[in-house]
Amino acid sequence: MLIRMDVAQVVGDTVRRLRSSAGISLADLAAACGVGKTTLHGIEQGQGNPTLSTLWALATALRVPLGELLEPRAAPVEVVRATDERPVVTGDAVTARLLHRISTRGAVEVYDIDIAEADQDSDAHLDGVEECLVLVNGRVTTGPADAPVELGPGDSVRFGGARPHVYRGHRGENRAVLLMFYPES
Repeated sequence: MLIRMDVAQVVGDTVRRLRSSAGISLADLAAACGVGKTTLHGIEQGQGNPTLSTLWALATALRVPLGELLEPRAAPVEVVRATDERPVVTGDAVTARLLHRISTRGAVEVYDIDIAEADQDSDAHLDGVEECLVLVNGRVTTGPADAPVELGPGDSVRFGGARPHVYRGHRGENRAVLLMFYPES
């Protein structure tokens, strides 16, 4: 199976929403993707089991990133635990687990960070700035100052950086990858 059945409804709802908002008929999208109209209808109903190739064809035809088909719109603060069920797609050599999807136009900065056993209060960034932290090792508490979350290895969090936020390392070595998303200016 190339797509988990629990993701099929998300894919179907998203494809139908994107197709409708773009004003594309079911027949036109099916032709653009090289799939049958009946097959596409099944996908939109959440009854399909599209291959990775079909998902890429749909994403290309709809002019969206693949991840947009796999995950519903994210909440303002989204924590993903290493053990959480997430959308997974499998190809011949690659299995990909979608952690977060962040829509942005602008710049993305990627940092390898160490977080000491101390508190760091960070002021709000400009509107539209988002942060995504993936914890590689250790334990940290991070997120909006009014609702921080504790993360363990493999957990991740995404939140808007336009409000005060905190970083606190716990005992030992705490390493993470931090992505900073800046809107187009």
